[in-house]
Amino acid sequence: VYIRKHALEIPPPSEKDWLRDEEENFFLQDPDGKRAALPQPFRMVSKLVMLVFENAMEIIERREMLQEAQKLKVQPTKCFPTAEFQVTGRANCLAVSGTCIFVGLPMGLAAFKVPDCKEVCAWDAARTEICAIRASHVGNECHVLLAVDEMGLVWLFCFQEETFLLVKILNEVEDISKQSTCVEVVLSPGGDFTGVLLQGNTKAWLEIYQLPKDSWLKEMEKNSRAACREKRSSWTSGVLRLAFLLQGSAVSASNADAKLSLPVLLLKVEPHKPVTGSSFTSPLDALKEMDDDSMLGLGYNHLIRASQWKQHEAIFCSTYQKHLQATGERESKEETPRHATFHFLLPSWILQVGPEVKAQPGVPAGISVHWDGSHNLCFYSLHHPLKERADSDPSPDVVWPCAAPLVCSAVSCCSRYLALACEDATITIWDKHLGELVLWDPFEITVHNL
Repeated sequence: VYIRKHALEIPPPSEKDWLRDEEENFFLQDPDGKRAALPQPFRMVSKLVMLVFENAMEIIERREMLQEAQKLKVQPTKCFPTAEFQVTGRANCLAVSGTCIFVGLPMGLAAFKVPDCKEVCAWDAARTEICAIRASHVGNECHVLLAVDEMGLVWLFCFQEETFLLVKILNEVEDISKQSTCVEVVLSPGGDFTGVLLQGNTKAWLEIYQLPKDSWLKEMEKNSRAACREKRSSWTSGVLRLAFLLQGSAVSASNADAKLSLPVLLLKVEPHKPVTGSSFTSPLDALKEMDDDSMLGLGYNHLIRASQWKQHEAIFCSTYQKHLQATGERESKEETPRHATFHFLLPSWILQVGPEVKAQPGVPAGISVHWDGSHNLCFYSLHHPLKERADSDPSPDVVWPCAAPLVCSAVSCCSRYLALACEDATITIWDKHLGELVLWDPFEITVHNL
C-alpha cells in the first residue's frame, strides 16, 4: 500500500492567474470583436446612432399600441353625400320637413324635393334675406313654415302643392318706431303651437301662438276644389282658358287670393318683476292675494318691508366689508332680462290637463320658461280658457325655484326628461311624468349650453 509521506497542500493562488474584468464574459464576446473595435471618434458616433435607433423604436411601439387601442373603440359612421342641389345665391339656413327641404336665401325662400333634389318652388315677393327657418309637417302634404328675415320679422307660411301661402307677419306693426325684432322662434312638434321671443327698445317678451292647422287643411282643400272647378269651366273656351292661365300664374307668384285663418295669441309672457318690499298691512291681506296653498309662487305675497331689507343689507355690508372690498364687489342695478329659454312640454304629472280638456297624443300641454339671471323655472298651461286678455302677463301655473340662477335647460325628444344647469355648475335631470329627480351632479366646470 502506497502511503504519502507529506500532507497534500493546495498551492496559493497567484495574481497573474486572476481573470480581468473585461475577460469575465469572454465566452459571450465575438471572437472578431477585437479586430472590429472602432477607434474614437467613431465609437461615439456609433453610440449616438444606436441611441437614435432605440428612441425611434420606442416611438414606433408606442404608436402601434395607440393604433391597436383606437381599433378597439367604436368608430363613428362616416356619411358621404349622395346627391346635391343647386341654389341661387348663398344658402343661409335650411329646414327639413317630410320630403321637402326649405332653404333660406339672400332674396327669399326655395323649396326642394328630397328624392330628386329639384327645386319645386321659390318665394321672393318681399326681396328680403331669410336668416332662420323652422318647419313642420302638418299632414296632407302640407307644411307650416316660420322664417325670420334680416330685419327680425317673423313670416308665417303654409306650403302645399308647390306653393308658398303667406298667412301673416307675426310681429308686424303699423308704427315703425314700435317695431320689435325676433330673437328666437320655436315650433312645437306637429305644428300646433309656436313661440316667438321678441325684443323691443327697452324690454323683451315671449308670445305663444296656436296655429289652426286643421282649419288650414280644410281651407286649402276647399281652395283646391274651387281652382279645379274654375279650371274645368275655363276649358269650354280657348279664350277663357288663356285668361285662366294668365290669372293662375299671377296668383301663384303673389298668393294674394289665398286667405287662411290667422293664428291665435294665447300667452304673452314678460320677465318677472323683482321682489320688492311688501305693501300689505296684515297677513290676511297677503292670504287674500294667494290663489291656493298647493304650490310655490314667485315670492310676491310676503310681509317683508322694504325698510327691513335695507336694514338687513346694511348689516350684511358692515359685517363683510373687508371681503367685499377684497373682491371688488360693487352694487349693481338689476337689469331687465333680455333673453329667455323655453320648451314645449307634453302632459305630465307636473303639468296636468284638466278633465274639461281632451288631451291629444303628441300635442303640447304647456311650456317651461326661465329668464336670464332668474332662479325660477315657470310652467304655463296652454289649455286654460281665455278669461283674460292675451296681452296681459299671466301668472305661472307651476314654479320651480332653484338654489342658483338658471343658465340653460334642455328637454328630451319624448318630452319626459328635463335637464337644468345652474350657475354653480350643478346639473339636475327630472322625470316630468313621475315628478322625480333622476340625477343631481355638481361639476367643477362652467356650463354654457345643454
